[in-house]
Amino acid sequence: MDCWKRVTGHSWIYPTLIICANGFFSTMRPSEPFLTPYLTGPEKNLTIEEVTNQIFPVWTYSYLALLFPVFLITDYVRYKPVLLLQGVSFIVTWLLLLFAHGVVAMQVVEFFYGMVTATEVAYYAYIYSVVSTDRYQRVTSYCRSITLVAATVAAVLGQLLVSLADVSYFHLNAITLASVSLAFVCSFFLPMPQKSMFFHRKDVTETLPGPDKVVATVGSDRPSSCQEDKSSVSADRGPAPEPQADNPKPQNHMLSVLVQLSKDLRDCYSSRKLLYWSLWWALATAGFNQVLNYIQVLWDFRAPSHSSAVYNG
Repeated sequence: MDCWKRVTGHSWIYPTLIICANGFFSTMRPSEPFLTPYLTGPEKNLTIEEVTNQIFPVWTYSYLALLFPVFLITDYVRYKPVLLLQGVSFIVTWLLLLFAHGVVAMQVVEFFYGMVTATEVAYYAYIYSVVSTDRYQRVTSYCRSITLVAATVAAVLGQLLVSLADVSYFHLNAITLASVSLAFVCSFFLPMPQKSMFFHRKDVTETLPGPDKVVATVGSDRPSSCQEDKSSVSADRGPAPEPQADNPKPQNHMLSVLVQLSKDLRDCYSSRKLLYWSLWWALATAGFNQVLNYIQVLWDFRAPSHSSAVYNG
């Protein structure tokens, strides 16, 4: 028992396994490729115009409005509570999809789905707060690849169930509800991080015993991205002073955090390569989300789901 406690408390393997399980079940949504046929079919009986013009746009603007405040809240509460919020939003989304009716109800669905996508930042950022920097590349590959595996499994499974087993879209959504509920349960088993990037920063001296090791760490950790701890930036200026145990917190902690955030952003985007990469990532993500949001409408226009076979998966 003591050995298990040591593993769960100090090893990078345990949090990586749990966050990957969360990522798999939250992305394993076999009903998602069939959302438009479900909404325009007999279960919901909505028109394609209502789906395109009144329902789907709610997700786009909800996601945009929630993204930045959720990013700050995620850092402030140290990731895990936001992952729990994402789990609740997932469950509410699919409960409404299963049992609610009408345009307004589906607009509420899209709002909660906007909350789901906005809180994804917690999934991708959590692992960096509980593992050391030398594990970043490895755990990143696990967290990213598991979501791709889950998306592939979900699409293939959904298509096989629809084409070969004649499973209804309602039951596909029930399977998705079960999957996202498992993701919610996994979130409870995640260790609570002790640090975050801005609001709960750890001093360099808390993790590195001496100035010589500080310099060595700066040399090895700097080049990859600004997603890593910004402790290396302060290390360039020399070893930080020892923290005082009785020091009071700054009176305006929020303001100091925002100032630090602006400095870190300036330091990051002073790199032209990182700036180009970020612009490419933002434009690619926006384009991908728009295609993902409306491609089913185009498919339904070209091959109406009520009169032809559906191969959305």
